[in-house]
Amino acid sequence: MTAASPSRPHSLAAGLPSQVCIVTGLSGAGKSTALKVFEDLGYFTVDGLPASLAPDMAGMMSRPSMSRYRGMALGMDIRQSNFVEETNLALTSMAEAGVRPMLLFLEATPQELMRRYATTRRPHPLEREGLGLEEALRTERERLLPLRETADLVVDTTRFSIHDLRRAIQKRWRSREKLRAIRVNVLSFGYKYGVPRESDMVFDMRFLPNPYFDPQLRPLSGLDKAVSDYVLNSPGAREFLQKLQDLLFYMLPLMEAEGRYRVAIAIGCTGGRHRSVAVAEELTQALRQADYATSVEHRHLEFG
Repeated sequence: MTAASPSRPHSLAAGLPSQVCIVTGLSGAGKSTALKVFEDLGYFTVDGLPASLAPDMAGMMSRPSMSRYRGMALGMDIRQSNFVEETNLALTSMAEAGVRPMLLFLEATPQELMRRYATTRRPHPLEREGLGLEEALRTERERLLPLRETADLVVDTTRFSIHDLRRAIQKRWRSREKLRAIRVNVLSFGYKYGVPRESDMVFDMRFLPNPYFDPQLRPLSGLDKAVSDYVLNSPGAREFLQKLQDLLFYMLPLMEAEGRYRVAIAIGCTGGRHRSVAVAEELTQALRQADYATSVEHRHLEFG
């Protein structure tokens, strides 16, 4: 993997994010796979976009409805006529608007691309010009050379699995944004209703005092401060939470380094209404404060 030195200045218009990425490169080198990686990382993705529409798409990121996305990844390829010229015009137009996208260029050896096309049996985009596959691959490489030379990141996917590609993208883009690449989903649940099947880790809170047996707390849930205080201030609860956080803050970076992009942590108690909810909420806040993109779901809150 190599990276070309960018020749365009970094600048951004107010209200537009820096995380606009153009994904391009040789056909068969993994563009669609790369876009799926960006999608998993929380990006809004578009594949097969005409280069002339890229400035308009980038401008959409200033809309409030797009604020839930961490950025935008636009997939463009040589299927478009005058692709290189149109892409350069689009980059110039975005620069004039104050948007400086990252340009990711994917490539692989001719032998590997031949093998992939033989496996998928899909035609190369330039074969419709009357070229054979080998000549089409060579012609495409020559035509896209100007884009490769101005790319911010060039990735050779010849020996890459999807996990290798994920790691390469995470490594580069993680350094440009605060949130970590791996996403954490915290689930509270009740054992009487079953452990969530999607759980990667399960922690049992039934060793903590149960608010259910307090008549004043029984109608409430772990979302209520009275229940939360009762659970979290009980003997051993704070120490347990600290040790659990230490474990997760040790494990999550290791999982992230391996290309893992999602993990589900299930917190259980008997009915899934009091103890598990209070602990799940507390854990979620700790993870968010550590810059992990974290969601929380109370699976059986209304069952109890």
